Amino acid sequence: MDTTRKQTTLYWILFFIAVIAFVLALQFKGELVTLTLPFACTFFAKAMDIL
Repeated sequence: MDTTRKQTTLYWILFFIAVIAFVLALQFKGELVTLTLPFACTFFAKAMDIL
């Protein structure tokens, strides 16, 4: 059986960028936090190969 490994490096990078954006939004502009959460959650799920 041939198993292929998916490349998730890009999703990990995007996840960490989204987390940094989340922290910056939390500290400087609190009402923008809800705009960054979908990106962080989606990229985390893609990086963990859940989606």
